[in-house]
Amino acid sequence: MSHDYRSGDVLLLECPFTETAVTGVTRYYVSVRWPWLEVDPQAENIRWNGQRALPTPAAGEWEIFRTEPAETVLKPGDTCLVGIPETVVHVQAVHRFDPPLVTGMLPRPTSYLEVLPQGETPDPSLEDQGYPIDPAGGEPIRIELLFRPYAFLELGDEVADRNGRAWRFDAPWDWHPLDGERSGTPTWPLTLLFRDGEPTPKEAEEVVRATAVGSHADELERWSGQ
Repeated sequence: MSHDYRSGDVLLLECPFTETAVTGVTRYYVSVRWPWLEVDPQAENIRWNGQRALPTPAAGEWEIFRTEPAETVLKPGDTCLVGIPETVVHVQAVHRFDPPLVTGMLPRPTSYLEVLPQGETPDPSLEDQGYPIDPAGGEPIRIELLFRPYAFLELGDEVADRNGRAWRFDAPWDWHPLDGERSGTPTWPLTLLFRDGEPTPKEAEEVVRATAVGSHADELERWSGQ
């Protein structure tokens, strides 16, 4: 489920290659019949044609779904396979929808993971840098969690650092000091102060143990190397 994922997660994606038909070809895109999703007959003002356009190398766009044979050799009417080869991505953001998002396709997504290619740095000036995937949708995408920075913390935790400053953990690279001073990063070791109320001794001990050695910079370096 989507709540199992969060910003900063490093994931391995894969989707079994499935047979489909090529419906159109241009220099920049190859259109294929999408084998997994259905048209949403109740979607107002959105009418999906059951196809999806995948970029060729000339388009210069990143796309996790690929064809076999490659897009560059396909012609209208050809039969090909479409799927996701093993691909490592970083989760940039998690978006949730209640009610489910109307896209013209079924099933309607209740969440999207916005992901970036391995090694790509988020750019706040780019509105559509991330690629959306539905972790619980009709496309049979296998998702494996490879690494989670600050796995010993939960979103919304409040901690005190070595210098006595209190912080709220909203994401691995999104810390908010509670003293009203300028933002920064906490100095390890950390003490868990709040987790949906007073933390249990076991929860508090886990955070102390996990941060007994190392630093925020070390955690960032581990994540950057994934």
